[in-house]
Amino acid sequence: MGEYFSFERVIEYFPKLITSFPTTLIIVVAALAVGIVLGIILAFIRIHKIPVLYQLSCVYVSFIRGTPQIIQLFLVYYGMPLLFMNLFGIDLNRVDALLFVIVAYGLNESAFLSEIFRGGLSAIPSGQYEAGYACGLTRIQTFRRVVIPQAARIVLPSVEVGIVLLFQNTSMAASIGVRDLMGRASLMGAFTKHYTENYFCTAVVFIVVSILLELLFNLLNKKLQYVKK
Repeated sequence: MGEYFSFERVIEYFPKLITSFPTTLIIVVAALAVGIVLGIILAFIRIHKIPVLYQLSCVYVSFIRGTPQIIQLFLVYYGMPLLFMNLFGIDLNRVDALLFVIVAYGLNESAFLSEIFRGGLSAIPSGQYEAGYACGLTRIQTFRRVVIPQAARIVLPSVEVGIVLLFQNTSMAASIGVRDLMGRASLMGAFTKHYTENYFCTAVVFIVVSILLELLFNLLNKKLQYVKK
């Protein structure tokens, strides 16, 4: 096995591969930020069934949830420059591919998070709103102090799964030339002719980070639980 796989090469390649981790982290954080903002807006539209916007949001969510993420990435990467050139005369062909990845992943995340948020908010009984109003709270105060804390406990497990999947799916960014972990592994594999060790290092990083995320969300979930005395 040593001829095809060597832990010595793993130790040698790992420090070089990990230098691309910040790029992967940027994708996750930026796409998550976009996804949360758009997800909240979409959830609000669908809960209150705002005319026209409700129908458009349903089509949008169905499209995102019904198509592979790699196709969405290619549509944004190849379609966004054409759209901006035809509508605004702006040339995006020289824009860093990382931007297109963030946009594509942010849009994807927004569709799934919107359904998670909508489900969490819809699960709160209407009596909770009425109780807040009866205590003299305004609509915003009731939403912030009564509804959101309860909804957060409901949506947290699903949000955790979504973030872990988002982190793992960043590996597709390499398909349009982004030098993230997967992109660096493929490049080093082509250069060294030792793909297995490079992909093994990448797998280790994904596993470790996924476990850390799980531990973090378990901690958050415990803090959000009611304390029984």
